Amino acid sequence: MGSLGAILLSGLFLLFPNRIQNTLIPGLISYATGTLLGTAFLGMIPHALEHLPVPQLGLTLLLGILLFFTLEKFVVWRHCHSHACEVHEASGPLILIGDAFHNFIDGILIAGAFLADYHLGIVTAISVVFHEVPQEVGDFAILLKNKYSKKKAFGLNIVSGLSSVIGAVLAYFLMDQMQFLTPYVMGIAAASFIYIALADLIPDLHHHFSVKESLIQIVLLTAGIFTIYFMGHIS
Repeated sequence: MGSLGAILLSGLFLLFPNRIQNTLIPGLISYATGTLLGTAFLGMIPHALEHLPVPQLGLTLLLGILLFFTLEKFVVWRHCHSHACEVHEASGPLILIGDAFHNFIDGILIAGAFLADYHLGIVTAISVVFHEVPQEVGDFAILLKNKYSKKKAFGLNIVSGLSSVIGAVLAYFLMDQMQFLTPYVMGIAAASFIYIALADLIPDLHHHFSVKESLIQIVLLTAGIFTIYFMGHIS
């Protein structure tokens, strides 16, 4: 319930009326950009570096970025039926794929903590919930921006969250055999978050030119980064 609990809590955002959601979404996109970058650079990459040398992790990140660039191209090709078609909102599918990797890692971490100590497992699961909530709220905003319905956005996030159950079950039965894969999966998940933030979300933020909107974006993006920083230190 660690990752799924975060999705359920963040899903409360969907209960707001459409008018309020439409007002909040632009700010949440900025905030989501910060949480994605914060999760990648302050959480996943440092943890992966504990088990991988820098050159190997660097190669994993580059291959992950190439993978998600290719996936985004596939999404564009799949939906584009005109030579004049150039721009598509592909960040929705990509955020779900990236979250699936991330949740898979969460499942492994929670299962590993429970195997080490029952109380440590409970604390780890609670930490995952509070760590994931701000990011999941941002994910909902991204999906709604991509014209997903509330019901579809919530359902797809639940499906993505179920990958944590798969990771936990595999870790429980195959912890010794699959432990070496964890930093590589973490690196790919970090690459997905970096790619989504830099290739899909930040360019969209540049569509707003006023000084007031720009300052709000900077503040909220910074707040997203610091939220992940503080959550990491609390847990």
